[in-house]
This record gives sequence, structure tokens and C-alpha cells, in this order.
Amino acid sequence: MKGKNVIVAGAGKSGVASVGLLIRNGANVTLFDGNKNLKAEELLKNFSANNKVNVALGELTDELIRWADLFVISPGIPVDADFVNRVREAGVPIWGEIELAYYFNKGKIAAITGTNGKTTTTTLVGEIFKKYTENTIVVGNIGLPFTQFADATNADTMIAAEISSFQLETVVDFHPHVSAILNLTPDHLNRHYTFDNYANAKFRIQENQTADDFCILNYDDPETLKRADKVKKAKKIFFSKTEEIEDGVYMKDGVMVVNHAGEEIPVIDASEIKILGDHNKENVLAAIAVTYYMGVPKEIIADAIRSFQGVEHRIEFVRELNDVKYYNDSKGTNPDAAIKALRSMPSTTCLIGGGYDKKNTYDEWVDEFAGKVRFLVLIGETADDIEKCCKNHGFNEIVHADTLEDAVEICSQHAKPGDNVLLSPACASWDMFKSYEQRGELFKEYVNRLG
Repeated sequence: MKGKNVIVAGAGKSGVASVGLLIRNGANVTLFDGNKNLKAEELLKNFSANNKVNVALGELTDELIRWADLFVISPGIPVDADFVNRVREAGVPIWGEIELAYYFNKGKIAAITGTNGKTTTTTLVGEIFKKYTENTIVVGNIGLPFTQFADATNADTMIAAEISSFQLETVVDFHPHVSAILNLTPDHLNRHYTFDNYANAKFRIQENQTADDFCILNYDDPETLKRADKVKKAKKIFFSKTEEIEDGVYMKDGVMVVNHAGEEIPVIDASEIKILGDHNKENVLAAIAVTYYMGVPKEIIADAIRSFQGVEHRIEFVRELNDVKYYNDSKGTNPDAAIKALRSMPSTTCLIGGGYDKKNTYDEWVDEFAGKVRFLVLIGETADDIEKCCKNHGFNEIVHADTLEDAVEICSQHAKPGDNVLLSPACASWDMFKSYEQRGELFKEYVNRLG
């Protein structure tokens, strides 16, 4: 990259980390963002060597495109955006942040994708790696850009990477040693347009793998299973809660086992897992498969699983007040994730839902309400659509709230002893909040203020 002219598009966390990596390695960098209201001097404060960075805001000029040897786009930028199409037509190579990180990486990568469970599984894989070696990084869609650390890796570094469909759209040579596809349900259709496009993006995680690598797949997920033949070179390893599979990872008599070359290797009793929900058994099975085929001994895998408490904002217990338990599932940003959270609740639930519209449908989520949801409090831009869906399914116990704080107050006033109050929106957060993390933090703040 030394002396190369590189445009980095997107001035968020991913873009800033990409610029930092490039200037550390001698590239000439222009940071571009379509938001002309940003302040160049504020953006330059992110870089110690800011004299090596140019900033372009508003419009991407033809002159700048002609200058570039490489164009790096952040995951939030659609690959069919007009200015990206102009770059493509000019013949400039287009990479994503993950591809840029891979160019500099020297470590051994376990890459995890899927509609739901990515963060829990990647976090658990990271905790297992950390018990195995201090030379571990946990990166990707989980919150820490891979580019922040890629040039500090060495041959012994173990990398747990959560990879989104947005990041996978722009891979070129990205090649994990172990990849995992946890499940597939419709999501981000406002970006991918069709479910097939979305699923195809997810399966790109394995396209550069070889016969020396492994692809972990969910045998119990029909959409993943029916696409398993897309894996052409890597060794396919299935995990399942219900089926015993040769060269797979599965449950047998309550024990999670690895079947390797016909030998069953017990890893951990499922009763020792601390995280709630049947879906989390799938996440743990996937993490066992990933780490076992990354070379971690089964004793270390089991030890890390026993101590794992789960991730923040994913069916996270907040507090109990007046015999009502409050749970934060702000990371439930699509209907399938919200279904899993609702199924994890031990009793009747007062549910808070709604948010940014990703063009998902809510029928299957609403079908879960019968006998489980006492009432639904709706917030955000999808509130009317969700209410219409509820009424079509005969569910009418619906309240609207202007703010999340109001929603928490409504739940606290109407919940009965033994109930749960669950924030699990089935929608993204971007209509009212900066991120699902901010939404979850505010929920916890409002719950902890209740008297």
C-alpha cells in the first residue's frame, strides 16, 4: 500500500479505522463522506498523522476518482450507490473494510455470519480463544473494526470475526480458516432487495476457502441446509440440536459432542450452560464446532462455556422489581431474533417492540404472542405496520408510546407479579437512536430508575 492513492468512503468507526491502517502503512488517503455538513477539522482529530489525510465532503468528483488506485467502502454504504457505481465504471478496485483488513492480516481467522446469534457466538468463540491464547482479537460487526488491529497480527494470532452481509458483499480474497453460517431468515431486504440476494451474500463467507479449511453449517435451519451445496471446497461440518451427524457437532443424551472421524468426543453437559433460551444451545454448538476445528482442546472449550454469561443487549437480565423481571433484548433487531427472545421468557410477558423499518414482515413474530404476551407497547416508525399485523392475527392488546421511557413506564404500571417486561423490538434502532446499544442502555437506565 505504500505510495498508493486510496479513497476511504464513510467517516464512521469503520472508515476512520481503515484510514488509520492505511496511513500507518504509507498510503496516500482521502476520507470521503457524502454528508457535506461534517467538519473536516473534527474528522482529522481522529488521526495523529492527520497531515497525511485529505478530507472530501459532499460530492465525489471525477477528478478524485481518477486519482484513486483503490476505493474502500464502509459497510453502511450500499454497493449500488450512485457514486460507487461511478467508481466501478472507472475501473477502480472496490474493497470493503474487511477485505482491507485481510490484506494486512497474518493471523488465523474464524469468521461467523448468519441472521441471528452472530454476536453471541462470536463473543463465545472469542472467550474460548482467550482461554487458549492471549494473542486473540475479537473484531468485525461486533463493534471493533478489523482494520484497527490487522497490521498488529502475527502467525499465532487467533481472530474471532463477526461478519455481516454488508461486509461480505465486497470480499475479494478474504479467506478464513473456519467459517460459520448460523442461520438464514429474511433481513435487510431494504438493502439486498430479495432474500436470495441476502442469502447469497452470507454464503460468500466461504467462497475463497480450500480443502484445508472448514465451513460450519446449521443442519436444523432449512434455508442454510438447502444451500449447503454452495460450499464447494471447504470441509462441511454440521451442527444440530436434534440429529446425530457423522463429522458433526450435536446433542446426545443432554451432552454436546463432537463426532470426529466416527469417534464421539463429549465436550460439555448442556445443563452447565448459563445463557437463556433453546436458540443459545445452537449458538454454543456452533462455537464448539468453530473452536474445535480451529485447534482448541475440548477441555478449554468446555471451561470457557461454563463461565460464559452471554452478551449485553441480548436477553440481558436487568433487574427484578415487585416480582416483575425486566430483560433487555435491544439486539433483537429482526422478527426471528425477537421470536427467540420471546420463547426464552419463563412466563407471561409485557413486550416493547417497534423501530426502524427494514421492510421485514411480522406475521411469524405476532403468531408467537398467543398465551405469552399480555400486551404489546409499540414505539418507532413501524408501530402502525406492526399494529395492523397484530390485528390481522387477532391480537388487540396494543398500546402506543411516544418514547422508550414512556413504554417502560406503561409496562411497570400494568405488569402483574410473575410477569416479564421484555424490550425485543424486532426492528433496527436507527429511527430513534444511534444504535441498538444506545437503545439498550437507555432501556436499562429507565428500568433502574423505577421506584
